[in-house]
Amino acid sequence: MNILIHSTYFPSISHCVAMAQSERVVFEMEDNFQKQTNRNRTYIYSPNGIQLLNIPVKHSKEIHQKTKEIKIENDFNWQKQHFKSLEAAYRTSPFFEYFEDEILPIFEKKHHFLMDLNFETIEFVLKCLRMKLDYETTAEYFHEVNNKEIFDFRTLANGKKDLSQFEPYTQVFDDKHGFINNLSVLDLLFNEGKYALDYLKSQINQVNCFSFDSL
Repeated sequence: MNILIHSTYFPSISHCVAMAQSERVVFEMEDNFQKQTNRNRTYIYSPNGIQLLNIPVKHSKEIHQKTKEIKIENDFNWQKQHFKSLEAAYRTSPFFEYFEDEILPIFEKKHHFLMDLNFETIEFVLKCLRMKLDYETTAEYFHEVNNKEIFDFRTLANGKKDLSQFEPYTQVFDDKHGFINNLSVLDLLFNEGKYALDYLKSQINQVNCFSFDSL
């Protein structure tokens, strides 16, 4: 299966299910930035339940600005805040310490462009999952994909509008708040470790009622 998808900040499980079950991935590079999407946010499982981690971006006077042109607002140390939130959420998880030294440098760097940061988080995820991914990037924007050989999964970047449902796995605070579905793949990685890729490959997308493997 070949898919078209957005780059997002520490992508959701639905994003990673799509990537893990695809032969070829094309990342959208020419879209206009949309607020309140996973382009600059991700969701984790905190001691108090679901928590949003949002990357502040610089405002522009332009009505339509491409995502690849979006600059990160680094006037305050949001990176430190995000890492502290991850520590509070996953310090007691089985595999946080195993990946801690590899993820920390991402939060110690001052990225200027959102797209660069997103791709670095994706590369981190691929490395930790030990997942080989053949991916390309777009050179122009198409509102609709007319190529029948490419499945359009760009809507997965819409955050809370993504209603994909997946099988439960053990989470740190599930005894307090129950299973929380489709968080950042970091939640799966810190809880399942080396078994995370097997989980992604085995999942069925309940919203679209098909297995990615069947395409």
